[in-house]
Amino acid sequence: MTSEDLCAISADWLKSLEVASSTGDVASFVSHFLSNGWIRDLLCFSWNFRSLSGPSEIHGFLSEVVDGKPRIEHSGLRDFKLDDHTVNAPSPFKLPGPQGIEGIQGAFTFSITQPAALGRGFFRLTQDADGRWKALTLFTNMQDLVGHEESLADQHGLYEDRKITWEEDVDARFRAIEADPTVLIIGGGQSGLMTAARLRRLGIRALIIEKNAHVGDSWRQRYPNLTLHTPADQSSMIYSPYPSTFPKYVPKGKLANFLDSYAVDHELCIWLSSSVQSTPVYDSSSARWTVEVQRGDRTVFLNPKHVVLATGSGRPRIPTWNGMDEFQGALYHSDFHKDAEQFRGKRVVVVGAGNASADICHDFVAHGAAEVTMVQRSATCVVSSSTMEQTHFKSPFPDGTPIEEYDFHTNSLPLAFLLQLNLSGGAQQIKMLDKELHEGLSKVGFNLTWELSPGSGEVGLLGFVFNRLAAGTMLDIGCGKLIIEGRIKIKQGQDISHLDKDGITFEDGSKLSADVIVLATGNQSIMETTRALLGNEITEQLPPKVWGLDSEGELNQIYRPSGHPGLWFAIGSFAISRFFSKHLGLQILARELGIA
Repeated sequence: MTSEDLCAISADWLKSLEVASSTGDVASFVSHFLSNGWIRDLLCFSWNFRSLSGPSEIHGFLSEVVDGKPRIEHSGLRDFKLDDHTVNAPSPFKLPGPQGIEGIQGAFTFSITQPAALGRGFFRLTQDADGRWKALTLFTNMQDLVGHEESLADQHGLYEDRKITWEEDVDARFRAIEADPTVLIIGGGQSGLMTAARLRRLGIRALIIEKNAHVGDSWRQRYPNLTLHTPADQSSMIYSPYPSTFPKYVPKGKLANFLDSYAVDHELCIWLSSSVQSTPVYDSSSARWTVEVQRGDRTVFLNPKHVVLATGSGRPRIPTWNGMDEFQGALYHSDFHKDAEQFRGKRVVVVGAGNASADICHDFVAHGAAEVTMVQRSATCVVSSSTMEQTHFKSPFPDGTPIEEYDFHTNSLPLAFLLQLNLSGGAQQIKMLDKELHEGLSKVGFNLTWELSPGSGEVGLLGFVFNRLAAGTMLDIGCGKLIIEGRIKIKQGQDISHLDKDGITFEDGSKLSADVIVLATGNQSIMETTRALLGNEITEQLPPKVWGLDSEGELNQIYRPSGHPGLWFAIGSFAISRFFSKHLGLQILARELGIA
């Protein structure tokens, strides 16, 4: 099929869809989908994230009455134009999985009537049994509010009638933010920084408070051999890609330094060595918070309209076993692993079999521990970094394509639809690429899984990411080989009974002697962190989960309404924060404008 054919088919389908949308004809709009088709809508038809599958669900959603009109008519999507001058112009596609679903994909732009906004969409068309082109997936995404578009340039520099210096301008802006922040962001890691940078470009005053003494310390203080487990281009920050001289997998120290410079380069207002002191209070009559902040040796009270929790992973989850106080060696959580060299020649046991455990076991081997044993208490989903690069991190676009185009393309697929592809054979195909690795691990007693629970179906790594924040997974960058070679031993299948002065005793009576025990047992849930920060009263008003998929397949509460006014969660990977920080900014902006 020629490019002209692809464009012609796409244009015909899109024109017909626009007629249905602009006339408010729900039945006609829905008729443009396959019987198993999906729509993923981010802020265009509602101020939320929605994923719906099948004619009945899509029809019901678009027919809901909003301000006296059906939702499709109230939103008034119109002016559909094929986006045929970008890398997301109409092209053929083939989805992963044994079904080999093929068709035509492409992007388009549109306008939204209520609120006045600009949007961008993405479609994937396949032919039905009668040969008619219909949507397998449709993505509608708000880009900007008209008159309040994201600004990508500053006015600093030499130009006519400039009366103050750059330094004076930044200082004045920081003083205005500190006097009356519209948004208070708690946490200055990558998610907090990107949220603040996005809000700044939308003209919203945002103040970050960060408990550490320097930006980047949340990475800088982690274990020495930590690197990002995703390639640099996938882990970049908004507005500022990493230099081309950066390694493919960025070391934690280099990343920490980059984050520090990012905060300076993007002129973000940050209070360091600062933390929330008492439980914040929300006043519904004024729609403002009262937040007591300890800034160094000073106490400051702030009254923001919005609080964004960008606190990352929670506090260390430390199990309790009888005898822990009797153990005579070193015992600590993986968050506090600093120096494997001091344990050269020692016997090491690492409890846990996920990413942190793999990195730390690797570190002990590299620094000459006499014996390293990984205690695997439950099965692990293991995928090699080379397979992930081939199946998930490989961009479909030419080198040099802006990461924003990749993010848009990636997020155009409903998450639940992606898991359906894995369940129907996609995960099995990915497993085959790691066949040799998996066979080697199994032979030495390492327990593997691709299911969230026994018999629930193989969702693969993505299922663990979407539902468990990647807990229970190992993105293998070399630990697997050490396990297969016997340089890291595996103790599997038995729960820990207790500790004594010499080591660990398991439920079956077997023992492991150790000089060092590291608990790579993960971190507390986001809700536990939230409860500790905001108290019971506010936490009880929230839905029970942050993260994990809701009934429609969208991530619970992150970058979308939390269930409590003026409270937002900005949590997730670099890619999630990079893309969804825009949506969080648009929702806050709309509330400040009084249109949401």
